[in-house]
Amino acid sequence: MSAFIVVLNCGSSSIKFGLFDAAGTARRPAWNGKVQGIGGDSPDFGASTVPVRPVELGREHPYAAALQIIRDEVLRWLDGRAVAAVAHRVVHGGVRHFEPVRVDAALLAELRALVPLAPLHQPFALEAIEILLRERPGLPQIACFDTGFHHTVPLVEQVLPLPYSAYQRGLRRYGFHGLSYEYMAVALPERHGELARGRTLVAHLGSGASLCAMQGLQSVATTMGFSALDGLMMGTRTGAVDPGALLYLMEIEKLSLAEVGELLYRQSGLLGVSGISAEPRRIVAHEGDAGETGERARLALDLYVRRIVREIGALTAVLGGLDLLVFTAGVGEHSAFVRERVCADLAWLGVRLDATANQADAAVISSDESTVRVGVEPTNEEWIAARHAQRLLLESEAC
Repeated sequence: MSAFIVVLNCGSSSIKFGLFDAAGTARRPAWNGKVQGIGGDSPDFGASTVPVRPVELGREHPYAAALQIIRDEVLRWLDGRAVAAVAHRVVHGGVRHFEPVRVDAALLAELRALVPLAPLHQPFALEAIEILLRERPGLPQIACFDTGFHHTVPLVEQVLPLPYSAYQRGLRRYGFHGLSYEYMAVALPERHGELARGRTLVAHLGSGASLCAMQGLQSVATTMGFSALDGLMMGTRTGAVDPGALLYLMEIEKLSLAEVGELLYRQSGLLGVSGISAEPRRIVAHEGDAGETGERARLALDLYVRRIVREIGALTAVLGGLDLLVFTAGVGEHSAFVRERVCADLAWLGVRLDATANQADAAVISSDESTVRVGVEPTNEEWIAARHAQRLLLESEAC
């Protein structure tokens, strides 16, 4: 009878899951779904064979309640088949952990110390791990680190321009979205051949956003650094911001540390500038509105695109040119107008889009005249995590 690897991707307001055959090679999950709206007024559950329905999570422990719903639904779907392991996307591995590893109580304690570096994601993955360690201590749990893929970046891309002692204490540029970029390192040569092994830029544009410059399918530079606040403007996060502005907010406007954190993580980015939404597709519908609403909608999208273009220019300089530009994640895969605006501002690089292909979210959206190939590649972080778990299970069986 088949056994399955369960992959959990835990965020602050949602838990996504996917089930993969532990002995198989399929990149698509046998079954997947999510609980979303955790902590909000109307959470819901849906899966590939289950229509979305509202769920009751309560106020005291909504995250634990969401995990219980997923566990119940997964066990119902499994119908007696076994769970071989649970793989978790863990955002931060710190300076010690880059490779996927089986979690025990000691590792869990280490990872808890990293919560301040990724407060939107780290606590929730660790809560899921802790619950399963307590309730199913014999079940293998594998932590797959989003920082791991960027372990190959050179020292000059890691060090912050602070006193060197800060680097020695762990204040350095780590990079994130590593499971997504790791999947690109598998999928892009399959799609684009040897071109992908050259000067490649991947734009992971979702609620969080970053760019990764790759050569030889390895990360050589990325826009996210010490925290998931760095780099590009995001849905509710600032991206890179002048640290003097933060000092001003605290010293002159007297915002507390907690208030600054709330502002940086949840009140800024597209939502903060537009005052409408964190999602580009909702903001673009208001660009033609009269007055301040339309002005702020246009400004938010202009700023969003400008930050992407600016960072693409910077990473192109690091690479010494550009052969392949790839868009991925929710916005990157599905927002043709964002891709169009970014690429229009990259005409100086020789980028030319095929408008029809772009509207269709095709795998290649550049025209024959473009000197840079531009593609769209759906990401698959869950399969990467499942593959790591599968490998570790096989290694433990061989010992």
